[in-house]
Amino acid sequence: MRVIRTAPEGIRLVVVKIETTEPGLYGVGCASFTTRADAVALAIEQYLKPLLIGRDPQDIEDIFQSGHLSSNWRSGPILNNALSGVDQALWDIKGKLAHMPLYQLFGGKTRKAATVYTHASGSDLQATEDRVRELMERGFTHIRAQVNVPGHATYGASSTEKEAKSAFGEFDYRHWYNMNTVQGPWNEAASVRIVPKLFEHLRSKIGGEVELLHDIHERVQPILAINLARELEHYRLFFLEDPFAPEDINWFSRMREATPIPIAMGELFVNPSEWEPLIRERLIDFIRIHVSSIGGLTPARKLAIFCEWFGVRTAWHGPGDVSPIGHAANLHLDLASTNFGIQEAFLFGPIAREVFPGTPEIRQGMMWSNELPGLGIDIDEALAARFPYPEYPLNGSFPPHRRVDGSVIRW
Repeated sequence: MRVIRTAPEGIRLVVVKIETTEPGLYGVGCASFTTRADAVALAIEQYLKPLLIGRDPQDIEDIFQSGHLSSNWRSGPILNNALSGVDQALWDIKGKLAHMPLYQLFGGKTRKAATVYTHASGSDLQATEDRVRELMERGFTHIRAQVNVPGHATYGASSTEKEAKSAFGEFDYRHWYNMNTVQGPWNEAASVRIVPKLFEHLRSKIGGEVELLHDIHERVQPILAINLARELEHYRLFFLEDPFAPEDINWFSRMREATPIPIAMGELFVNPSEWEPLIRERLIDFIRIHVSSIGGLTPARKLAIFCEWFGVRTAWHGPGDVSPIGHAANLHLDLASTNFGIQEAFLFGPIAREVFPGTPEIRQGMMWSNELPGLGIDIDEALAARFPYPEYPLNGSFPPHRRVDGSVIRW
């Protein structure tokens, strides 16, 4: 059992590879938590490995439970990502032993492929429209739209053409990181003013055929998020993402009373106590969990089934700081879940696809299984070693964003 560290597109990825006593039988799993990658790797190597070496790899549930409880103080993204790398690798092994794609062990296909959305951003309204049109021409039917806020820091967009092209797999994390260390201050009032203008522009120019999404990313005060949601109702968003921080989940009942706009939430969740009341009370429409941050496929599968009974659909987190292995894990959940909603996609470039042979294909606006056993994806360790972690200030931590008055804001 070992950790593989690699960054083929400049983003720090953590991969776990578990080998067995059966020759040629191994599994791979995603444990990527890019801003704390070294801490996750240490947790795997120094704490989980001694606990698990010698175990039967088929005992996935027992291994998950014993690993989860082994630290006594539980949850948190570092420990959960460490568990996820192991958990996904064990499910990969299980599928290979069964000679089946993993979705078959989850009950079989409920759809031929998973509809995806990707990102369109721009320096102004016209630039974002241009990105949306380009993605539509490539077959995408669901697109998240963000726009730069002139003179201020912006989530999901920037004033640079290079960043605007990130949706096409040309994202350079090093450029993004350096850009974010010098961005201007955050002005939530300016952001809230420009977002409705963006969607008014897109609907007037493009029409209603494409499904549009938007991410607040917990960056504005809860009452402003509710007001923004009400303004966006007219533009028929597929969903509005992360209007509140996990610490502010009690605001969701007020959001539901104020507006029927579909809500996606959960990217930063790490514990069932965060999502259970939102699902049970039907206060959200999409669960948007980062699968590795809750511990892997074992808890994610249980969560998807729980959501089904309350009419909440899945929309697993799928940016570039989820490895291609993590995207493959998402896909198997998508294919087997009756309550699948949408899948976020990152369009990996040719280098990442070489490092991770079997990376899921995206065509016709959907992600498709390659029908190989297990997760259907591998890692070329020799090639991965050619892309070590880049050096960053703060060892990869996101630099702080601040308001005009200098106070730090949430990401």
